[in-house]
Amino acid sequence: MIKSIRLYFLFVKMHLKSMMSHKTSFFLNTMGQFLVSFNVFLGVYFMMSRFHQVKGFTYEEILLCFALFLLAFTVAETVFRSLDTFNHIIGNGEFDRILVRPHNPVYLVLCSKVELARMGRFLQALVMLVYAVKTGTVVWTPGRIMAACLMVICGTVVFAAIYLIFASICFFTLEGLEFMNVFTDGAREYGKYPIGVYGKTMLTICTYVVPFALFQYYPFLYIIGRADHDWYALLPLLSCLFLVPAVLLWNYGLTHYQSTGS
Repeated sequence: MIKSIRLYFLFVKMHLKSMMSHKTSFFLNTMGQFLVSFNVFLGVYFMMSRFHQVKGFTYEEILLCFALFLLAFTVAETVFRSLDTFNHIIGNGEFDRILVRPHNPVYLVLCSKVELARMGRFLQALVMLVYAVKTGTVVWTPGRIMAACLMVICGTVVFAAIYLIFASICFFTLEGLEFMNVFTDGAREYGKYPIGVYGKTMLTICTYVVPFALFQYYPFLYIIGRADHDWYALLPLLSCLFLVPAVLLWNYGLTHYQSTGS
C-alpha cells in the first residue's frame, strides 16, 4: 500500500514536470479554471444581491455549501480525470498495455493522467470557503467541522464512483456517453445550491439514486443548525456505498473486455 502511494506521487511528479515544460500554458490553463469557477460565483453573487435568500438560505450559507461541494468535485476531477477519458485509453490500445503490467488496472489508469491545472478551481473553492466561514453565522463546533470534512471526502468518493461507472460503460460502448456529464459537470452547476431548493422529486433522486444529497444537503443542514437530527452529520458515510455498484460494474466490464485490436 505504501509503495503504491509512493509510486502514485512519483507519477504526479512526472506529470507536473511535463506540464511545467510549458509553464505559460500550464499557468494560463490553471488561471482559466479559476476564472470559470469565479464566473459561476459571480452568478450566485448577483442573484443573491437581488433576492437575498433562496428557500430561506442566505448568501453566506449558499456560498459555504457551494465551496464544500466544489472542493469535493475538484479533488475528484483532479485525481480521477483519467476515468473520464477512458474511452480514449481503450481506443488507442493503451489499456491493453496496462493489462500486462503488474499492478491493478484502475490504479494504472489513474496514474496515466492527473489534471493538476484543476487546482485553479480548488483555489477558488478555498477562497469561497474562507469567506463564507468568516462572514457566516455558523458556530464551528468539532461536530460541524467533522461534518464539513466528511462532505468533501465522501463527495470525492461519490464523484470517483461516477467516473468509474463512466469508464465501465466504455467496455461495452468503446465510446464515452455524453449524458454522464449530467452527473459530473452538471452536478457541479446545480450543486452550488442546497439540493433541497430544487424540489422534493429532485431531492428524492439525489438521495436514493445518485446520493448527492447524502453528502451535500443533509450534513449541510446540520452545519447551519437546521437539521432535525444530529445523525445527519454522518450521512456522507452512507453515500460512500455508491462506490460498491461502481466497482461491481467495473469488474463485470473488465471480465468481458476484448481488445480493440489497436
